[in-house]
Amino acid sequence: MKNKVNLWGTHGATILGISLVLFMLGLLLTIEYHSYRLTHDTQERITYKVDLSPEVSDSLALALKARVEKMDFVKHVDYISREQAAEIFAEDLGEDFVGFAGYNPLYPSLMVNFNVALLPDNSSETLDRFCSEVGAQEGVTGVAYQENVVGELRDIFYRLSWFLIVFVALLLVITIVLISSLIRIALYSSRDTIATMRLVGAKSSFIARPYRLRSIAYGAIGGLIADCLVLVTLWAFGNQFGIDLLEADHLVWYGLIAVAIILIGILITYLATAITVRRHIAKN
Repeated sequence: MKNKVNLWGTHGATILGISLVLFMLGLLLTIEYHSYRLTHDTQERITYKVDLSPEVSDSLALALKARVEKMDFVKHVDYISREQAAEIFAEDLGEDFVGFAGYNPLYPSLMVNFNVALLPDNSSETLDRFCSEVGAQEGVTGVAYQENVVGELRDIFYRLSWFLIVFVALLLVITIVLISSLIRIALYSSRDTIATMRLVGAKSSFIARPYRLRSIAYGAIGGLIADCLVLVTLWAFGNQFGIDLLEADHLVWYGLIAVAIILIGILITYLATAITVRRHIAKN
């Protein structure tokens, strides 16, 4: 009875250790995903203002708007006429400045937002080319955007991405080492059983089969527990700070991360078990 309790304790400790290691990996992957989404959404909110001359008619402005919209990396284009610009400015200012000044000094414009996912790697060159091409169009007086903000966001995004990628890679290596150690410790208690089966003439594949199947169960159960822990952590964090981290837009990616964690757990435990069992069989 005592051996049975110890056996279940060994299984439980192994699964718990695997779950905690995979939980840390899953949490870091989730942080990587949200950092990408946050930077991506921030970059897409940056608006490029295409200033038009006052003499440009609505038909010419709408034709230019249609040409800009056909560009592959353009996400959305808004046309703001002089009257609309005056209404927006008056609303922000809190008074009718046109009546005070006696004329409308504002120009019509196109407000352009890009789809960052479709921009090539050399996005700075692409944006510069966009500004020069659109700026050369008839009726366009210039293209304005916050160049420093765009450049800083791009640099922050790439630095953060590489930092998290390196950190995930290091954690993955640590995960492999820790899970391999846990599997090795769990199998150490079965060394006498493996030796006995070897002495009675059992084949290596027959001896290893139950341990390999058990390792798959370890990885799957550990991955499921890790996924549940990540889900609870997201719910608790979002509830604490009033952020909806479980909205529908994220569920597909959460599902992919959850499946990846389970597969990583199964793969690591299976390989670690196969290597450890083979070593035990070779020694006996």
